[in-house]
Amino acid sequence: MDSINFVKGYGKVTVNPNNLENQTQKPSHKRRRLIAISALLFLSLAIGLVIGALIHESATESPELPSLASNSADSTIRTICNFTRFPDACVSSMTAANNPPESDPKALLKLSVEVAITETSKLSSALESMNSGDAATRDCRDLVEEALSRLNDSAVAIVVGPGKGDDLTAEKMKDLQTWIGTAATDEETCLDGLEETGSAVFDEVKAKMDKSKEYISNALAIVANFHAILDKLKNTVHR
Repeated sequence: MDSINFVKGYGKVTVNPNNLENQTQKPSHKRRRLIAISALLFLSLAIGLVIGALIHESATESPELPSLASNSADSTIRTICNFTRFPDACVSSMTAANNPPESDPKALLKLSVEVAITETSKLSSALESMNSGDAATRDCRDLVEEALSRLNDSAVAIVVGPGKGDDLTAEKMKDLQTWIGTAATDEETCLDGLEETGSAVFDEVKAKMDKSKEYISNALAIVANFHAILDKLKNTVHR
């Protein structure tokens, strides 16, 4: 009997269904939160990796762009200069002056004239500073100034830039050949006059004129062979 009373003292044990439901739901909510947090962390990591890869790609590829442009310009200059009498002087002078790198043949044609202008301007300044006042030297100064004027006319006639189109007509190319050819003749006439009169400055002027003569000759050759140069460049591109 005592044992029976002992059991009865505890009463009937009842189970609340709601409590069981709450207990089973709590772990499920926690798991979902953990899954959501893990997904967010993974997504953030993935986005970070993608952005990092893009930044790295941009940092490594961008510096190569000027190099590619420079290589293309240098190759075009070498092709153009192969049509001249002084290809080495042509390549070195035009490459040094081609900044930023330009590979457009028309722009490089203009550049060849500008290179000749720069060197002829130096020659003109050197002649002005010479003390010799003989008639041959004075004539030489005038002839070099005339050559410089013809070169400037040529550079102005070659219009480059966006929207300028191909305005190098047959008539204009003929004018360019005439003007640049006249510049070359002016310098030769200058030297001939100094040599014939036995001028004391002949050797000095000749030495100072060498580069100018070469650059004028190169510009003239590029103008005279411009259509052949364009054909050569097209064939090179389509290989």
